[in-house]
Amino acid sequence: MTIRHPEKVNKPINPIKKKPKWIKSTLTNSQEFFLTKTIVNQHNLKTVCQEANCPNITECWSKRHATFLIMGDTCTRACAFCDVITGKPKALDNQEPFKIASAIKKLNLRHAVITSVDRDDLDDGGAKHFHDVIKETRKLNPKTTIEVLTPDFLRKGDSYKKVIKANPDVFNHNIETVPSLYRKVRPGSRYFASLELLKNAKKLNNKIFTKSGLMVGLGESLEEVYQVMDDMRSADIDFLTIGQYLQPTVKHHPLDRFIEPKEFNEIEKRAYGKGFLLVSASPLTRSSYHAGEDFKALRDARERSLNIEEKYLSAVGDTEVPAG
Repeated sequence: MTIRHPEKVNKPINPIKKKPKWIKSTLTNSQEFFLTKTIVNQHNLKTVCQEANCPNITECWSKRHATFLIMGDTCTRACAFCDVITGKPKALDNQEPFKIASAIKKLNLRHAVITSVDRDDLDDGGAKHFHDVIKETRKLNPKTTIEVLTPDFLRKGDSYKKVIKANPDVFNHNIETVPSLYRKVRPGSRYFASLELLKNAKKLNNKIFTKSGLMVGLGESLEEVYQVMDDMRSADIDFLTIGQYLQPTVKHHPLDRFIEPKEFNEIEKRAYGKGFLLVSASPLTRSSYHAGEDFKALRDARERSLNIEEKYLSAVGDTEVPAG
């Protein structure tokens, strides 16, 4: 039997807490759900919905929403919160860009989300593969907007620029947690490297929306969460998602506590007050949950922001006193 997480075998057992009544995912056996599942299987594709045991899979697949997982199902990192397989990955599938693009066409997606495992074994961390998937998807689906959720490309130099040059509509990279928990929760990553990646992506193409996500319930304080928000705004991040951490197995990082819905509402208000264009904060919020609807809301929010800025500049110009 293959062990999904060999690095966690000798970890202590952390009992899984019973979920409160407000964390209930909807089970849907709709025709659309099975159609999505069939197309994914026909193209021999991986989705993060399956590999990470997302609680929203039935709801999303019933709406023909799926987050495609590229570059295999095996990750080279060993994050303490994640249920994706850890180990030595297989070689890249050169046909994958076409397979992804074809599946998106069959599903008739208006907004596609593409993510990946970490591939530290590759010289560029898989950046060129991301580029190729975006380009092929755009070629077969010219009206589909594209969102990528990338790894951090740590120690891969400027390789991330290949992804940006493919011109996705949304560039997402998840910070995941607060700096004080990185060594325990995300030991293979670096907090400020992730922030810098998002900041540089925006600098390279300021028309791209940048997005990042946090989990809560890992043991962080609210003050730490608010500080991360400030750091994100300093990096000019547009869209923030915040969701409840759900412990996958007894060998994963222990759940500290369940955050109540009213706390999520307060967190969302604070985030909007810090200047994010869009915020999604709820127990079941995940990076690509309602991504299509959120992208439309993100575009509308930017349009409103630009209109307000134009009106302000116009008003300031009208009140200026001529020199002399």
